[in-house]
Amino acid sequence: LIGRLMLDLPEEMGLIAVAVRQTQGKGRGGNVWLSPMGCALSTLHITIPLHSNLGQRIPFIQHLVSLAVVESVRSIPGYEDIELRVKWPNDIYYSDLMKLGGVLVNSTLIETTFHILIGFGFNVSNSNPTICINDLITKFNKEEGTKLKPLTADCLIARTVTVLERLIDIFQEKGPNGILPRYYKYWVHSGKQVRLHNEDGPTAWIVGIDDYGYLQVHEEGKGIESVHPDGNSFDMLRNLIVPK
Repeated sequence: LIGRLMLDLPEEMGLIAVAVRQTQGKGRGGNVWLSPMGCALSTLHITIPLHSNLGQRIPFIQHLVSLAVVESVRSIPGYEDIELRVKWPNDIYYSDLMKLGGVLVNSTLIETTFHILIGFGFNVSNSNPTICINDLITKFNKEEGTKLKPLTADCLIARTVTVLERLIDIFQEKGPNGILPRYYKYWVHSGKQVRLHNEDGPTAWIVGIDDYGYLQVHEEGKGIESVHPDGNSFDMLRNLIVPK
């Protein structure tokens, strides 16, 4: 629906579709994504000029959206310590334990403008099939003796889009360095180990992401290299490949 509408709207008009439940969602690699009631589900259309900081680094959009979801909660006074985090390249996690959301970005370049469709979904009040943000709030209240109120999907969609708009403005002005300190504050990977090439390959340590959004790892004796997912593994970080 949005794909048909996006080219017919005035450039200054925003466009977002919000779903209450999703039965034919798509994930990476053609995976099916089923989303019950209680999820925050939406597809957002944005345009990015090709000749801009972000237009030259389009893979960064998925990182900005993941960060926006996390900050939509953790920027609320009192909610700063809710253990919501980002997992490269496009997942929202409870600590480093359990996935509760994700991001999928499709881009189309028309002349000198990228038309970006951003699909994002995350569990807000549905405890199944994994865990949800309000579960984390309940857990935090019990442990800390606080009385934080549960959050709603519509509130968090609105906050996510508002935060994303600010993050895009910062990136366009300052490039990756304007965003990465905030991203690293919430990501789960610092110092984690991965295998390169295959499950028996050499061990490397994650150090960050490069100027184009790819993961950087340090293999002993070889310095820092950028790596890509192998495209096959269910866990995107199980195996990584070094491009030739």
